[in-house]
Amino acid sequence: MSDPQPAESAKAETAATPPSPPPKAEPTKTHLVADFDAGSPLISCRCDPSGRFVFAGGQNSAIVRFSLADGLRTDLLGHQSWVRGLAFDPSGETLYSGDYAGRLLLWPAADESPKPRQTIEAHDGWVRGVAVSPDGTLLATCGNDRLVKLWSTAEMKPVRELSGHESHVYNVAFHPDGKSLVSADLKGVLRHWDVASGNEVRQLDAGKLHKYDGGFRADIGGIRGMNFRADGHRLAASGITNVSNAFAGVGNPAVVLFDWKTGKEIRILLSKAGHRGTAWSVDFHPDGFLVGLSSGGGAFLLFWKEDQPKEFHQFKLSQNARDADLHPDALRIAVAHYDGHLRLYEMREKPPDAKPEAKKETAG
Repeated sequence: MSDPQPAESAKAETAATPPSPPPKAEPTKTHLVADFDAGSPLISCRCDPSGRFVFAGGQNSAIVRFSLADGLRTDLLGHQSWVRGLAFDPSGETLYSGDYAGRLLLWPAADESPKPRQTIEAHDGWVRGVAVSPDGTLLATCGNDRLVKLWSTAEMKPVRELSGHESHVYNVAFHPDGKSLVSADLKGVLRHWDVASGNEVRQLDAGKLHKYDGGFRADIGGIRGMNFRADGHRLAASGITNVSNAFAGVGNPAVVLFDWKTGKEIRILLSKAGHRGTAWSVDFHPDGFLVGLSSGGGAFLLFWKEDQPKEFHQFKLSQNARDADLHPDALRIAVAHYDGHLRLYEMREKPPDAKPEAKKETAG
């Protein structure tokens, strides 16, 4: 009989070896890893919680899903106008999407050929923002009718209507503890709501992200992107500031960083180069920095540290874009480009022989 000791020894040694830590993001090494053609200008995108897919909303009224494993494209057809609001329940099983016509659609996100499970006339005018509570029981929507609505996800029935905004409401976000909701509008007003009662708790001021241009008699700005840090201590709101021409959208991308406990502005995050455009999205990275998408006079991914007013790195994009989302692996960033392409960028060393993934044919 053979001696079992060597095998047992190897097993013990393997068990004693700690698992390798996950790779850390390196923003200065950001590079393109995939390029998917959606066929129409894109204005929104979200990665699903599993990290398998990226969904993008377009101006052709379709949502396009791309599988990151093989690039397979699937069209989700059901909307009849532009799709801006996208959000998932925590499990990733359901996708909620809102469009310009005020409709809210529910989709089985991972189905082979998803069909709308439900269509709801949610708002009078564009559904600008959609968010799901951390426990998945509530859905918040907002739009051009200046209303915020809470829905029960179990029955998809309205729970309450939150009124008070005096202009279009662009974004909603739940606090990580699920007890608070923030809604943000065109004029840079952020309203903090108590979820249980529906009462307004306070207002936060991001008026630097709005301007009324008397020459053109037009408002410009608003909270185009908004996110909480995972611990709930910070809130970031992104948009445009220093506007000199509302008609041409001449201004600078900016992020207003708030202390959640006090509601006070900590600082405004700008760009060293004074880029022209709007910060369409902002995400807190778990490694302690922020990622923003700037687009207008050129497009860039901007990386800030919370304690510094200017970015520590910028990555130039090939085309203008309207939305971005951090992948669950915290290494990749999905960007919805206005040329109809969904591009994926990775924040780590590029292999010498790496090439962007090939585009695939449509699945449905």
